[in-house]
Amino acid sequence: MYLDPEKEKMLAETANTIRQDIISMLLAAKSGHSAGPLGMADVFAAFYFDILHHRPQEPEWPERDYFILSNGHICPVQYAAMARAGYFPVEELQTLRKFGSRLQGHPHRGALPGIETTSGPLGEGLGQAIGIALGLRMDGKKNWVYCMMSDGEQDEGSTWEAVLLAGREKLSNLIAVMDRNYIQIDGFTEDVMPLDPLREKYESFGWHVQEIDGHNFGEIISAVEAAKSIYGRPKLILSHNIPGKGVDFMQFDPAWHGKPPKADEAKNALEELRTLGHQITSEHQ
Repeated sequence: MYLDPEKEKMLAETANTIRQDIISMLLAAKSGHSAGPLGMADVFAAFYFDILHHRPQEPEWPERDYFILSNGHICPVQYAAMARAGYFPVEELQTLRKFGSRLQGHPHRGALPGIETTSGPLGEGLGQAIGIALGLRMDGKKNWVYCMMSDGEQDEGSTWEAVLLAGREKLSNLIAVMDRNYIQIDGFTEDVMPLDPLREKYESFGWHVQEIDGHNFGEIISAVEAAKSIYGRPKLILSHNIPGKGVDFMQFDPAWHGKPPKADEAKNALEELRTLGHQITSEHQ
């Protein structure tokens, strides 16, 4: 898909800003997950700043798309994207995981407007998204339901029960996006519980599947548009992402799945991201 250079520049700069927010938030919180949020920053930038039909100042707008985060531990990327989109003040990002904060360690619907479901235990988000999609279809609504999920939670039996149900119900209004980064808290996914061939597994359950480079904005946006054109089947976008993207010493290292950077590590990470930000700007001038 051809992507307007100005739009591509805007999305790249936004994703870089989101990555810097993630590092700053995790440093302030002194806990949380690093690799997954950094890896999904491009996908979240594409959704919150191009794909989603939403109104940040009116989170409960009836015509909105529903955005469900199943792997709630990567919530720093969602919080950063939401803040930059205008759901709440950017300054509030520094309250991540603190007592009394609306930005809990896993998203809580009752705490923050714009969060559609509460997520914590892995393997529940797809089922929740299916329930919303079924309800919308019963009511004759045209809203799209998007479900972000991890590859690690494909270890959960509840995920596959949901996959079967969506296939049986032929849920055309459901589009799932899987963060296929090949790591989970115990190591590499294919060492812990081999998952491939994921595409063929989902297709055998009646899903339409696409595979993309999750750091290519044109591919992200075009995959969603292509998914919308498929009728009578739920859709999966297998997004191949680099865990820890943008921070060289975190990339592809499962050790960064569930830990925050220390002060010196955060300083190095932010310097690298800011340098990358300058490169993005100069490349598009």
